[in-house]
Amino acid sequence: MKDQLMNIETEALIRIENAKNSKDLEEIRIQIFGKKGELTLLLRNMGNVSQEDRPLIGKIANEVREKIQDSLEAKKEIIHREQLEQSLKNESIDVTIPGQFIELGHRHPLMQVKEELENLFLSMGYDVVEGPEIDTVENNFDALNAPEDHPSRDMSDTFYISENILLRTQTSPVQIRIMKSQKPPIRIVSAGRTFRFDDVDDTHSPMFHQMECLVVDKGVTLANLKDSIDKFVKTLFGEDMKTRFRPHNFPFTEPSAEVDVSCLKCMGKGCSACSYTGWSMELLGCGMVHPNVLRNCGIDPEIYSGYAFGMGVDRVTMVKYGISDIRLLFDNDVRFLKQF
Repeated sequence: MKDQLMNIETEALIRIENAKNSKDLEEIRIQIFGKKGELTLLLRNMGNVSQEDRPLIGKIANEVREKIQDSLEAKKEIIHREQLEQSLKNESIDVTIPGQFIELGHRHPLMQVKEELENLFLSMGYDVVEGPEIDTVENNFDALNAPEDHPSRDMSDTFYISENILLRTQTSPVQIRIMKSQKPPIRIVSAGRTFRFDDVDDTHSPMFHQMECLVVDKGVTLANLKDSIDKFVKTLFGEDMKTRFRPHNFPFTEPSAEVDVSCLKCMGKGCSACSYTGWSMELLGCGMVHPNVLRNCGIDPEIYSGYAFGMGVDRVTMVKYGISDIRLLFDNDVRFLKQF
């Protein structure tokens, strides 16, 4: 057995010396030390060695194992170093070459204005809340005092998923959810995407962003509504901005009004951009919360009153930045977006 051990050692060292890569070394290791390896099989026969020779044979076996393992480790280090040197030659880097410029993006102008509006109303004491884009007919129309024959309820104007489920046409359903689940005082704003069937043109899109504000408490009046809108407009556009309230009709508010703001280009003096009226496009709709809406949400209109106003975030963005076509906000043209 001694001669067999010495032969295994000699042949193994020769094969290790001639190994070209890590794969060759691994094959040699398995051939010698694996479950069916040469040294493993030989040592299984130690039981056949006489008691007198067994200590000597065991010592030689351990020495052979250590020599082969040491040789494998040394060769592995040599191969690793050679591969590293070769990689450094083949993959050299010219550190004098200028690095690539990575252009960073930024928030979309719509999202910038949405966050600016939310922060503005937070500073005015409002809570920012969210609601689902898919809602019930009850929350979207019925609880908001919209009669069954109201044009907005037509299949041709609203995206219905089923008879009682639809894509919300406004963010007002969030107001209903809050009033049903929370007792006054209530002071919230909610912004998000809304959906209506509109032909796409300069100022209309079937998907657009809306923000609505709601205040419900004891003693809330139209004067509070007007003051809040004036403060909001002046904070957003500047102290020189003026507002104009025009009577209107919304089923969920009474009385109701639409609000215009001064033309940003001429600041009310009159120019070609505003057709020499001094007023920009309609900015928002508003009004005192209709008593029926309060009743539908379990709030006594004899005790509480409230106001609400809503605006298109897209429209506010257009007014703020002087954008004439809403489609520019959704085309994702980098040349346009880089201006903001």
